[in-house]
This record gives sequence, structure tokens and C-alpha cells, in this order.
Amino acid sequence: MVKQPMSVTLQDVVLKRRGTRILGPVNLKLEDKGFTIVLGPNGAGKTSLLKVLHGVERLSGGSVRWSVTPVQAREAQAYVFQKPIMLRRSVRQNLAFPLQLLKVRRSEIALRVSDWAGRIGLADALDRPATLLSGGEQQKLALARALIRDPQVLFLDEPCANLDGRSTREIETLLHTSFDAGTRIIMTTHDLGQARRLASDVIFLLNGTVREQADAPSFFAAQRSDEARAFLNGDIIE
Repeated sequence: MVKQPMSVTLQDVVLKRRGTRILGPVNLKLEDKGFTIVLGPNGAGKTSLLKVLHGVERLSGGSVRWSVTPVQAREAQAYVFQKPIMLRRSVRQNLAFPLQLLKVRRSEIALRVSDWAGRIGLADALDRPATLLSGGEQQKLALARALIRDPQVLFLDEPCANLDGRSTREIETLLHTSFDAGTRIIMTTHDLGQARRLASDVIFLLNGTVREQADAPSFFAAQRSDEARAFLNGDIIE
């Protein structure tokens, strides 16, 4: 099946919790290709923006429109949380689970599980409980469990937070490979070095609003706002 291009448009999006505005108003368009990095200080609304795009937050106002039907958009997406969620099952069963939901044939599941276990260095740990893996191993497993479905769009919320350099490098390699294979990636990070390494374009958020959106070379070369300039300089911004 040929995949349809999946761009998304946010129009006047507002998100409130208990009367407090968390996000918005946001007007934003993301094309069907790219590696988008979402930057901003703590509390800027980065995670909320990902959840709004993924359709797991109830909007207080505005709209999120994908260029495909809501069902197609939902089925073509995957989301990896900052703290990986492990099923209380083996590595093998964690990898197989999303394919079982899609009713993939057992023989195909076995092949894809074996392939992805090898890619993340867990080929010898398929029968180990996933909850006993190290933090880096759990994050790689969570990423593989998302990518094994071959999603068109992948959302990542600080996937390398609190990981060592080796685990971070391994995850970035997986992301590069998936991006090169055609996966659209939208990711938050506090690591500016990582943002420079991965981003094709950047969204800078502050106080729930988009202050800048630009291709990565332009953003890192010359910021349009004082707030983005201060953020990149490591200054405290409010």
C-alpha cells in the first residue's frame, strides 16, 4: 500500500487545564517530511504540543487537521514517552504486542521481532522480563516497539533524558535510520547538541506559544527573538 503524505495544520489551538492556559493560541503547519525538534524551557508546553498533535489531549479551542482522515492519522502514528512504559512481559512479547494488535501473521511477527531485537542489541535478551532491563535498554525497546509498526509519524518526548552517551548515540542512530527510511519525526529535547545533530527544522516554544519556527540552519545561525537567543546562550528566561 502506498502511504499518503501526512501534513498537519493547527489553527488557533488552545489547551487549558483547570482554567490555566497551558498552550496557545497556536497556529502551526508541519509538512509531511522532516525531523522537527521542539525546543523551549521547562513549562514551555513542549510535551503538551506533542500530545495535541497526537490527539490525546482534549482541546479547549481551535483545531488540529491532518491531511488524511482521523482514522488514517491515528493508525499511522506512534508515540514514545520520556519515561519508557514497559509491559510486564518479556522483551519478545513487548516487541510482538503492537503487531498482534494489527493482526499480523505469527510468522511475520517472529521475523520482525528478531530483526528489531538485533537492531537494538537485545537479540540475546528476548526472554528476559522487560522491566529488568537498564534504562537505556528500556528506552531502546520502547523505541523499537514504536518503530516495528513502521509508522509514518513518530512522536518522541525527551527520548534520551538521563541516558549515558553510549545509549544516546545508539538511539540517535536508530532515529537517523528511521528518518532516512521515510519516517516523519517530531521530538522534544533539552539537549542543544542533540538538536543540532538531528533537526531539519526547529520549533521554539515559550509560555505555550510558538515564538519561532524555522529550518534548523537558519534557526541556529540567527534567532529572530531575544528569548530564543537567550535560550541558546543558556540564560534563564521566563
